[in-house]
Amino acid sequence: MGYDIERFVGYVNEGLLCSICRDVLEDPLQAPCEHAFCTACIHGWLVHHSNCPEDRQVIDVSLLRPLYRYMKNDLNRLQLHCRNREYGCEMVCSLESIDRHERECEYSQIPCSNAGCTVQIERRNLDGHLAVCEYRSRECPNGCGYTILSAEDTQHNCVAELRTELELLRSEMICRVEEAKHEMESRLDSQRRHMVQKESILQNEIEELKSQMSRMMSDVRSLMAAERQHRQELEQAELEKRELMELLKGLQKDCRLTTAEGSRKSNFRPLTRLESVKRKPREVTVI
Repeated sequence: MGYDIERFVGYVNEGLLCSICRDVLEDPLQAPCEHAFCTACIHGWLVHHSNCPEDRQVIDVSLLRPLYRYMKNDLNRLQLHCRNREYGCEMVCSLESIDRHERECEYSQIPCSNAGCTVQIERRNLDGHLAVCEYRSRECPNGCGYTILSAEDTQHNCVAELRTELELLRSEMICRVEEAKHEMESRLDSQRRHMVQKESILQNEIEELKSQMSRMMSDVRSLMAAERQHRQELEQAELEKRELMELLKGLQKDCRLTTAEGSRKSNFRPLTRLESVKRKPREVTVI
């Protein structure tokens, strides 16, 4: 809806009037046919129609454009009275600045800021109303620190209010303690599960290490047994070696004696002892 033409001072050009509400344009838009409308008016019109209300040409919301600059300038220069004129405001200002003035106008009707109060009061009288408003709040004069409304003065009981406040604080504290308790229990359960899992892993690792240690000890015992057997075989071979050396020495001695007596005893067999040795098999372990 546009601005009431009765508020304006002086002549208002016909081209600055909305073609629908016939008031002065507010947030104007212009159709391709150059007819101008208030934004709210033309949007409401196009919900049920698809043409211009002046010449019936087909239009659509997407075809609407801002007002020409020269028309916008003419519109902004128009002078009008404050809408609070009926309450005593005598301000006359341009359309361009009227909104800013009316937001700050001392004659504007504004609601009381106290909760529960439905009084509409002029901005200039708001402070006086707040001082006597029955819904105003203030701190208890008896020192309990409780904020009370004027209407509750006769019903206010400091002891009862403090007791209620104490119960609320106690309930809140109990809730917080329970929450903290549950949180700690949850954390402890989580830590406990983690420790059980860790213990199981460590136990498995210990068992594996024990198994490896057992295999290593078995291998060591096997190696020690093999070493003892090898040492025994070496000792046996050394003993047989000494026996063979003694035998060879004896054979060499026999050979020398046989060579010396060869001329006298042609039928003597010097290798009798050697043959006897050959007949006796010996086992020699080669290392």
